Amino acid sequence: MNISGDSVIVNKSAEEMYHFFSNVGNFEKLMPDDIQKFEVDGDSFLFALKGMPEIRLVLKEKTEFSNVTLGAASSKLDFQLGADIEEIDEHSCEVQLDFDGKFNMMMAMMVKKPLTSFIEVLTDNIKRL
Repeated sequence: MNISGDSVIVNKSAEEMYHFFSNVGNFEKLMPDDIQKFEVDGDSFLFALKGMPEIRLVLKEKTEFSNVTLGAASSKLDFQLGADIEEIDEHSCEVQLDFDGKFNMMMAMMVKKPLTSFIEVLTDNIKRL
């Protein structure tokens, strides 16, 4: 299952956004208002939204100034959340979030709508940076 957020233009350089996403603690600034828990532990963070189980994301991969990819810490759920960054000029860039999960059909049906909504909220909050 793949969910791509809208591409948004941010008035920050690609380098600034790369460093922002590389510091997993910054993801707290992007979380929805109904966040119940957010804890950073090294290159990972744990978060919980109201009515949802806790999820731990781990920094998996970085490509300097163009991509930061987080993945599930648990082997029970196989997914990644990537932030693709494309430089426009030295003061702005385009950012797109991309969620890729390997779920069975039943699980995919259950999580598609809340995950799409979650990606939309993260994307909206990226616009405000």
